[in-house]
Amino acid sequence: MSLITDEIRASASEMYKGNDMCQVKSKFLLTEMGLPNGLLPLQDMEECGYVKETGFVWLIQKNKTEHKFDKIDRLVKYATEVTAYVEPNKIKKLTGVKTKELFMWITLSDIYVDDPPTGKITFKTPTGLSRCFPVAAFEIEEEPKEVDEAAKEGQEHAEVKPAVEVKEV
Repeated sequence: MSLITDEIRASASEMYKGNDMCQVKSKFLLTEMGLPNGLLPLQDMEECGYVKETGFVWLIQKNKTEHKFDKIDRLVKYATEVTAYVEPNKIKKLTGVKTKELFMWITLSDIYVDDPPTGKITFKTPTGLSRCFPVAAFEIEEEPKEVDEAAKEGQEHAEVKPAVEVKEV
């Protein structure tokens, strides 16, 4: 059962469709919130949205995916629907994300960053257990110019006109 209702979609400050735009916007939002941009490496995204008033975010992908964070040797599963509430340096009430610890898959519920951007990132479970890693393990090296240009795609570009027209005499 989906947590994303028509009411939530209607209240969204931002909503995007298509993998390319969702990839750019999700990384941009993570960066804006002081979180590492590679934290949610979803594939074939169909929709993403953000309700600014509440901080509610959703990401919908075609299929469940698994991703291995090589720098920390951890495997993570992402459901077709990932939801959370975001605020600066924090993700709360996360759904749709599990990590493998030893032989068990453990649900993650909260993520927060201490002393961004060089500090530690902490992952918590609903039972209160937590584990810390370096923030750098979840960063994707990208050229900022490409991200900025791609983030501007799909947004209306206002044409700036002078308030007073100047004519040569």
